[in-house]
Amino acid sequence: MEALAVRLSQLDTQVEGAIRVVMFYDTLMRRRVDLPALARASAGLAECVAGIRLHGTGRAVRVAPDGREVSAPSAPASTTAPITLDEEEIGTVWLERPGPVLPLDEVLLDRLALAAAAVVERYGPARTTMADPALVELAVSSDCDEAGRARALRLLGFAADLPVRVVAVRSPLPLDRIGALLCPSRPVKAAPVGDVGVVLATTVDRESFPRGVRAGIGTADSPDRSWQQARTALRFTTPRRPVVDHDSLGALALLAQVPPAALRDNADVAAIARVAEAPEDLETLDAYCATGSLRRAADLLHLHHSSVARRLEQIGKTLGIELTEPAGLLRAGLALTTWRLLDGLDG
Repeated sequence: MEALAVRLSQLDTQVEGAIRVVMFYDTLMRRRVDLPALARASAGLAECVAGIRLHGTGRAVRVAPDGREVSAPSAPASTTAPITLDEEEIGTVWLERPGPVLPLDEVLLDRLALAAAAVVERYGPARTTMADPALVELAVSSDCDEAGRARALRLLGFAADLPVRVVAVRSPLPLDRIGALLCPSRPVKAAPVGDVGVVLATTVDRESFPRGVRAGIGTADSPDRSWQQARTALRFTTPRRPVVDHDSLGALALLAQVPPAALRDNADVAAIARVAEAPEDLETLDAYCATGSLRRAADLLHLHHSSVARRLEQIGKTLGIELTEPAGLLRAGLALTTWRLLDGLDG
């Protein structure tokens, strides 16, 4: 101990100050302070306004050096640091120093962020969205028994009496961002399983999916059957219909059970593949099948109806289908849907 004291006395003042900051926050954590107390202590130590904000709640705690909470509009942060828990950013801490940044501000914020993460982990209210993929896969697997599934859901933070909805997602956006939008009141968990993102949530706001996201929503009570439904619904998504509830598919869901080889051998489906070589024709056929009307398809495509009529005439010849007849429109729509199912599998 005496040798350690000698070594510390030989350090320069900045290093000694950093050690004191570390010890300060270690003491706070031993006392099990909450977030407001942590902000008050940090503001007193820094001698300027200190702030803590959690993304999950949106609430910010800003405290002046005298210990009073500050409600006035915040000044620009002089230094910031992310609060991370389980490798997910759950919030931010910052200092509002009016003058130049001090050498120990970065150390102080680093320890404040660590302390805030520990407080959140112990008391809440924020919880991470991203979960262990193995645990999520266990919760939705059809091979897992009910006792194992219940345990997995409990470990993920879902109460036994809460329903769990399952969403299958393909998206360029991070899964934690999508999960937070779908179920802002929590609980919600997300993880990649294979090449598909899985979101488990107690409620799902289908209007909150960001642009560019494709999602299938399962509706079954059991997470394993809901996951199967969600994956099926995901296969039916299109640029025009990026979010699909399994219940909305009705009898169309039966197409997903047909062996892919049988679908590929169908002449109408093969003809759709030829139409798809021209993106304009595919978009025209999609608009026509979606609206069932030449004029409404023209409005959707922002084209004159005579231009759409000429395209549909050529498309009908390629398909060998009379698109102006109800039976022909039904055939074309069914073939287009089937081709998309195959295109999703092949992709």
